[in-house]
Amino acid sequence: MSPTRPRRLLAPTSAAAAVLLAAALGSAPSAHADAGTPVIAEVYGGGGNSGATLRHDFVELGNATGAPVSVDGWSVQYLPASPGPATRVQVTPLAGEIPERGSYLVRQAAGAGGTADLPAPDAAGSVTMSATAGTVLLVSDTDPVECRTTADCAADGAVVDVVGYGGAVVREGAPAPALTNTTSASRDAAFTDTGDNAADFTAGEPSPVNAAGEGVGEEPQEPGPGEPGDLRIHDIQGITRTSPYAGGTASGVPGVVTAVNAFGSARGFWFQDPEGDGDPRTSEGLFVFTGSTTPGVAPGDEVLVSGRVDEYRPASGAQTVTQLDQARWTVLSTGNAVPESVVLEAGTIPAEYAPDHGGDISGLELRPDTYALDFWAAHEHMTVRFEDAPVIAPTDAYQALWVTVEPGHNRTASGGVAYGSYDDPNAGRVKVESLLDRGVRPFPQANVGDTLAGVTEGPVYYSRFGGYLVRASTLGEHVPGDLERTPVRDTARHEVSVATYNVENLGGEDDQAKYDALASGIVDHLGAPDIIGLEEIQDDNGAVDDGTVDAGVTLDRLVAAVRARGGPAYEWRQISPEDKQDGGAPGGNIRNAFLFDPARVQFVDRPGGDATTAVEVVRGPRGAELSVSPGRIEPKDPAWESSRKPLVGHFRALNRDIYVVTNHFNSKGGDEALHGVVQPPNRTSETQRNAQAGLVADFAEELLAVDPQAHLVVMGDLNDFQFSRTLEILTDDGPLYNPMEDLPAGERHNYVFDGNSQALDHILINEALAGRVDYEVVRINSEFHDQVSDHDPQVLWLDTRRSTPPGRP
Repeated sequence: MSPTRPRRLLAPTSAAAAVLLAAALGSAPSAHADAGTPVIAEVYGGGGNSGATLRHDFVELGNATGAPVSVDGWSVQYLPASPGPATRVQVTPLAGEIPERGSYLVRQAAGAGGTADLPAPDAAGSVTMSATAGTVLLVSDTDPVECRTTADCAADGAVVDVVGYGGAVVREGAPAPALTNTTSASRDAAFTDTGDNAADFTAGEPSPVNAAGEGVGEEPQEPGPGEPGDLRIHDIQGITRTSPYAGGTASGVPGVVTAVNAFGSARGFWFQDPEGDGDPRTSEGLFVFTGSTTPGVAPGDEVLVSGRVDEYRPASGAQTVTQLDQARWTVLSTGNAVPESVVLEAGTIPAEYAPDHGGDISGLELRPDTYALDFWAAHEHMTVRFEDAPVIAPTDAYQALWVTVEPGHNRTASGGVAYGSYDDPNAGRVKVESLLDRGVRPFPQANVGDTLAGVTEGPVYYSRFGGYLVRASTLGEHVPGDLERTPVRDTARHEVSVATYNVENLGGEDDQAKYDALASGIVDHLGAPDIIGLEEIQDDNGAVDDGTVDAGVTLDRLVAAVRARGGPAYEWRQISPEDKQDGGAPGGNIRNAFLFDPARVQFVDRPGGDATTAVEVVRGPRGAELSVSPGRIEPKDPAWESSRKPLVGHFRALNRDIYVVTNHFNSKGGDEALHGVVQPPNRTSETQRNAQAGLVADFAEELLAVDPQAHLVVMGDLNDFQFSRTLEILTDDGPLYNPMEDLPAGERHNYVFDGNSQALDHILINEALAGRVDYEVVRINSEFHDQVSDHDPQVLWLDTRRSTPPGRP
């Protein structure tokens, strides 16, 4: 066999020459690899796009030295072309080694098109790289880099090599050429590295080569094993989460094929030992990873498999997947009975979720009868089954849903599972994906409250998105439930209705269908509230990163869509942020905004509010007034770094002054996953939310110090639960009250994540109003597969008739 381009020869450039060249170009110091370290040899982001031949994006590494180089514990990381402080880097862990003067292929995400598979990859990730511009980094560990500039990445000692292509901000020297769906950027055959991407890379036809020296269309020709070896599947799996043979090879491992993954970018097959060792700690199943090649086996095939024992970690902090890669196998016989499935039913999975270890649990001996995560790890790759399971999370955009095998535990009124405590993450949740051909058996489009009737069966797998799951080779019948979107009641003449709605990155260039769907929800189901606090309003051109910060087009389009639906002629107020200072997509500039019905509500404008001016409470003729309206709470405080600033507005309705604060607190995105390898998971993001809650509570106390009977509403996407410390700061420690607490436990939710129905959005009021409000979560999104936003809005009705309220109920 021959690779698709010549093997590269050793011809490194001296580090001194590279530094001189960088100085001559006037660039920041580069992080380029020295002559003894690997380099990024080729990058391609057009996989599966229009006109592309290859189905996948990829990154190829190169080793110009005369000895193999280990990349165990290293990673390839990806940044978009213009990263901001809140941009999340995407990490693909590596394992194994790059052969002398050889290559190492990292397969990334697949597109919808293309006709050719990559050669068998040496590592695989799920990163969707830009076809035109972006940055790829080779890093000597798996921690996500914190650098977002060329200089900072050069100063990071873990960064081995950087390639920025197109208009990438982070690069070495000048960027490599801009690419297309049909071109990659690659070094020469000698892997020359001068420290300048523009000088080192040329655009041309993609030519991926793996560590075995195979190019596109070439496959290993080695025969499979002929005799059983010394190891069995349970030996490879071991009694902890990681194999005692990780990084080594196993030869002639016997078993029976139980399922085949013939689709997507992580193809392969599962096989299982029909005898086993009787130890509940050791799994009897294993996955054989074949990359983008569909293996020629079928359930019931008796096989002998040889390959490298790999612990694949799909993301930093995730559990590892024990598997065999670089595999060869021999089919000894066909048509054998597959091992009996493990039945999942009430009581099968332990209620206690994970050991309270205070760190990484990888090395702990598994206790599958005690902890849910240990149960799953001890059954990794084994076939499980359940019957007649309630659907607790709707089908998502990636064709997955969640069910529960504990139908009597923490159920919501809609049929979901309520997340009401850190101590009970609902261990009976099970994520379901399908191994079936979607052209023959489409995946069900299910809502919460539906049922997967009959048998669902398949091997246990693990994903960074949701943790352990069942890859169904038999999928139950979808039986719809009775979940419906129902409108709220009408607003009485003596009431003012106030709503909060996270509209999920609504930008000025979004399709009209999204505006129409949001408008329908506002008019038909929220009852066209008098005041609406909106979160995640993007600027006029959405995520295009060109310095635009205004959102007039976005808000005008939403107002027009509401009017076209028969709603009121809303007016709006907002404050544009400084460019890329409020988090979210770097070019999106998300912010909070108000809509209000001028036929029912007057907005009390006070000029001077801008992105950096802090609103203050002053005493006026009618009581409390705002120094600026709309205004922002302490926008220069570090608590709001790379995060949305609260928007404060003064309204007047039915002769009452109403002060509204709409918020979008720091995302939970930086927290460790419930299913991750660190237990209990660290909730690092809540430190910033707690500081934000403290500033909002301070503002509320200042307002109420001027007018203890003020009509104050603090609402929005607080990104935390009703039982969290963030909410305690606002309510138990602060002057506010959460009417959600008055709802039955099965109704305290407005967001569904990983099968848990939970509350991230809230409407809070000052204590003096507690007996004068009605409150409802409007369930139109989170429990439905055809949602326009992932958040449910909420409506509060404020009774303005009484001036002296009776207090909290």
